[in-house]
Amino acid sequence: MPFSKRGEMLAAETFDSDGTYSRTFDRGADQVCEASRRALLSQGYVVSRSDASMVEANKNFQPEPEVHEQVAIRVSCVGQTSGDAWVFASATQDRYNLRKSNTSASVGTALGSLSLPFGSTDDSLVRVASLTVQDPNFYRSFFKLVERYLPPPVKKPPPPASKPVEEVPPPAPEPLQPQPVGETVPMPVETPAAGTVVPSAPASDAKPKTEAGTSTTP
Repeated sequence: MPFSKRGEMLAAETFDSDGTYSRTFDRGADQVCEASRRALLSQGYVVSRSDASMVEANKNFQPEPEVHEQVAIRVSCVGQTSGDAWVFASATQDRYNLRKSNTSASVGTALGSLSLPFGSTDDSLVRVASLTVQDPNFYRSFFKLVERYLPPPVKKPPPPASKPVEEVPPPAPEPLQPQPVGETVPMPVETPAAGTVVPSAPASDAKPKTEAGTSTTP
């Protein structure tokens, strides 16, 4: 890391939690990475790596005849236990300048080798700058495009409703049996307990009556 003479970092870094480089989608990690790949392809990026957890792509620009720029973006997808996915995106921008270098031809002689001024000119690109893209609008538009390529959510079936417990009615009482006409119901006879004296019926002192006008012979 570059440090100044006072021991401070030259690059300002605050680690703000503003969510510039990350978003949360209500899809699986593999679905979000596939949507990111399609979003980058739709904007002319060349995808160099793509799997269920990461996508890497780059795109070339030439703002000036002798200036070349390249934007490389990396997308990481991390699944959550809830079924959603975190998406982290980070892009770097490199600038290259065209440098020309003259090469001279050498000719060997008896006295030694001589360098002559004629030769060829070689053109090469030299990287002169590299930085991380920090523009919030860049990532905001990227995540919005990713959301466009996400598959529609799968509707989860509602949980089955619990059946109410049916109350079992009490059994109906048995119907009374009708008694035949002229038939009496016997009364239950109580059996005396052991040791109980049952009183006898009292003797009658009355004499039998005789019919009038008849005599009885002694």
